[in-house]
Amino acid sequence: MSEMTAMRIVAGATLAVGWVAAAWLLLRIEAPSLRVEPLDARAQFDGAELARAERYGFGHALLWAGLVVAQLVGLWLLWLRRPRGRGPLLVRGALVGTAVYATLWLAALPFRLGGQWWRRRYDVSELDYLRFLTGPWPTTLGELALAAVAGAAVVALARVVRRGTWLGLWAAACALAAGYALVYPTVLSPRLRPLDDRALARAVEGLGLRLGLEDVQVEVRRAAERTRAVNAEAIGAGPTTRVILWDTLLRPEVGRGEIGFVAAHELAHVARDHLWKGVAWFCLFALPAAWLLARVVPLRDPASLPLAALVLLAFQLATLPAASALSRRYEREADRLALQTTSDPAAAEALYRRFVRTNLADPDPPWLLHLVRGTHPTLVERIATARAFAARR
Repeated sequence: MSEMTAMRIVAGATLAVGWVAAAWLLLRIEAPSLRVEPLDARAQFDGAELARAERYGFGHALLWAGLVVAQLVGLWLLWLRRPRGRGPLLVRGALVGTAVYATLWLAALPFRLGGQWWRRRYDVSELDYLRFLTGPWPTTLGELALAAVAGAAVVALARVVRRGTWLGLWAAACALAAGYALVYPTVLSPRLRPLDDRALARAVEGLGLRLGLEDVQVEVRRAAERTRAVNAEAIGAGPTTRVILWDTLLRPEVGRGEIGFVAAHELAHVARDHLWKGVAWFCLFALPAAWLLARVVPLRDPASLPLAALVLLAFQLATLPAASALSRRYEREADRLALQTTSDPAAAEALYRRFVRTNLADPDPPWLLHLVRGTHPTLVERIATARAFAARR
């Protein structure tokens, strides 16, 4: 065995140990332990309501599968054409990166329109198709610009860093992910407005204090014009962190306890740094992806960028069950911390039932679909968790 081979083995083993250690640290959660008894969805929900939610969820699953196939085929056809662009190397890389993003966007377009048709059919949305397409243009244009930058950066790295290209790609991907997390709330996110209900805002700020958050920004997203579904979210990181309530949550029929619980859930994500942990997991998964990419794709040639995107999309699909499982783990932590913070399991269960009634969320989807796309615990599991918390009290 040569000295160089021995050094590579040692470096690889060290990297693997570091990867496992980082994953173990990221997997740790701090939440109340509960003994959760399984529930039968058919015993918890009306039969017609349950069947409607199941059909709605299955239709979206079929559309998602079609979208993925269309994007894979689109990237394959683009790679067969070997697009090279014109001009200097960085310009060509940016042009091909833009072409890759445009291909993905166009391949997804029929299925996105199909999804909106499905939402209109089930009265989840009344938004017309033109406004559906033109609404997110700021985000789309921002992502298009990022694709151009990424295309130029990949080709430049492959030309400049002859050895260890994959490490350069990995570092650049991590920097882009962190930058996107910081920039999205202030540049790419839809327009937001302050929460006018000062009593509710103070209540949410109080929940933040209980979770150790002293500076909580609560804003409202204009979602009612696009959907009747209720939701909330936490975006950004560090100084750009904010909790967003959809204005559909602020309707009179939604109880204050439900709003408080969903706000506490989002605040728990912030308190436990789930967004940064998501960026860290992205970096961990990006490490083998970058190594694979550098081994199978000649990245120095801009015409190979569609193949690179195809490999990355296939890798993402292969790791999707693991990514979904990690998301569910953090969502369970946020649920339990929200229960601990609000001490209102009845409001939590009411919110979960509203997700079925208003959002048409399937409370107990097929196991394979949940394994691949289930980013949250099933609603029957979440209801069982709320009841377990109430029983423990």
